[in-house]
Amino acid sequence: MVRIPLRAFARPGARRPAAALVSLVLAGSVSLTACGGGEEEPEAGQSPDAQNTAAGATLSGRWPLTGLPAGGAAPEHPVVVVKIDNTSSSNPQLGLGSADLVAEELVEGGATRLAVFYYSDVPDKVGPVRSMRATDIGIIRPADATLVASGGAPQTVSRLKDAGIKVVSEGGKGYSRDSGRSAPYNLFMDLPTLTDSLKATQPPANYFPWGDEEDFPGGQKAGSVAATFSGGHTTNWEFRKGKYVNLNSEAAAGDEFRPDTVLVLRVKVGDAGYKDPAGNPVPETKFEGSGQAMVFHGGKLVRGTWSKRGLDAPVSLRTKGGELTLPPGKVWMELVPTNGGSISFGK
Repeated sequence: MVRIPLRAFARPGARRPAAALVSLVLAGSVSLTACGGGEEEPEAGQSPDAQNTAAGATLSGRWPLTGLPAGGAAPEHPVVVVKIDNTSSSNPQLGLGSADLVAEELVEGGATRLAVFYYSDVPDKVGPVRSMRATDIGIIRPADATLVASGGAPQTVSRLKDAGIKVVSEGGKGYSRDSGRSAPYNLFMDLPTLTDSLKATQPPANYFPWGDEEDFPGGQKAGSVAATFSGGHTTNWEFRKGKYVNLNSEAAAGDEFRPDTVLVLRVKVGDAGYKDPAGNPVPETKFEGSGQAMVFHGGKLVRGTWSKRGLDAPVSLRTKGGELTLPPGKVWMELVPTNGGSISFGK
């Protein structure tokens, strides 16, 4: 038995803080009950076991998903990643402003979908919730997160299960349909209802290599960014008053995600091996290996490379001068295809 001191975490304004802890005895790990489900093969009603108990310790004085200073109470729930639609049909998206981290990934038809990370703050309602993709394995595994997704193709459900991803699909705790919206864009999650039923074995490791603002290298001016995923979708950013503004956001007014950093990783995209109901091939981002990285922070661009030793490994960043750390703050991660995607920026 090893006694490990716990530096509890809390961010001012967090709506669902956990009780403060002084220390915990780490006597082993407790796994959560996985909840698999698919739109073709739903497993309604499954949800994680509320009897699991938290056991673990914080690793540092930073929030793992933002690098911001930590102090106070540690969340007793794991990181929760919600798959949210990112087309005009999702307008307005709910809950983005409370997220710690957002990853944007290519899906079929040239559209994109969001993997939205919640840990330090748990908003009441998030969505519209959509289905999972195999791409999510490499995005979610480093945070040991629970995935909230409406379901998925049988092949995808099987792959996430084999990868050890805990999934809460439609029918699980917290789901509801909004009668004022059209399906499938009317599925939402009451996140506090879900997180109250989840218990974490330990806080996750840092998702990115965090540093200090003064350690971030100088770069070339880049006040605007255009991340093109396909011929049909480009995400446009503009740097305003210390934050990046998504010019084509579908988020509700006042609930936008305003990142401190836009991290662009150029990734290889292949075929997931099946088609959607409309007959479109489903792409799969290969989120492991290495590639070009472009870090937009403070209205400037720093170029480098990223690497990820496996689907469950964290992202490492380097420049010609050595390891690159990110300044603390919220990050929007763009997984832009090397085949068919492009990046442009302006001063």
